[in-house]
Amino acid sequence: MFNAKRLLDQLVGSGVAGGLAGGLAGGALANALTGKKGRKMAKSAMKMGGMALVGGLAYKAWQSYQQGAGQPSDPSVTTGVEPAPADGTFLPRESDTTGTHALSVLLARAMISAAKADGQIDTQESQAILNQINDLDLPSEEKAFLFEEYGRPLDIEALTRDVDSPEHAAEVYAASVLMLDQPSPPEQIYLETLANALGLEKALVQQIHVTVAAEQ
Repeated sequence: MFNAKRLLDQLVGSGVAGGLAGGLAGGALANALTGKKGRKMAKSAMKMGGMALVGGLAYKAWQSYQQGAGQPSDPSVTTGVEPAPADGTFLPRESDTTGTHALSVLLARAMISAAKADGQIDTQESQAILNQINDLDLPSEEKAFLFEEYGRPLDIEALTRDVDSPEHAAEVYAASVLMLDQPSPPEQIYLETLANALGLEKALVQQIHVTVAAEQ
């Protein structure tokens, strides 16, 4: 059975595969997708799960943005990432299994889209990525989702079409920023295009970057 939350946990590093959130288990998938070193996030990342981690980063950035009156503030004065309230804004309510699935899929798509943003993956690298996905400790349905998403052309419009709130827009952008450490010029263009498509204010975009960097 396809479990999007479990899949997202794998992508951000709290599952068996490790990955994006900091090479906590070697950063296998993130390294394969991005060619970059795994990032060192707070130890709590493993315990929180993927959706909670991304939601916590976006929520923290959102709060700092609002308190900073449009000027990016330094989030390092408060260490660690706490989960956002599960009240249906940043995170679905615990009983909302449909919302949890939809948000997990959306954030996973955002990460995979960001990983493809520079378009510099050759045939050999592409095959290595497909092999890495196939080696993940995931059911066939979840591997099929990764294969399908990886094989799609990059489409920011399709990604942002499924974003239904400003809070989820901030989370989609935060998920993308997590994937791109020191963005290349094409990746920077991708982030700028994504932020515009999501309708995010420039100050909030800057705060998300500052918040993510403070936790790496």
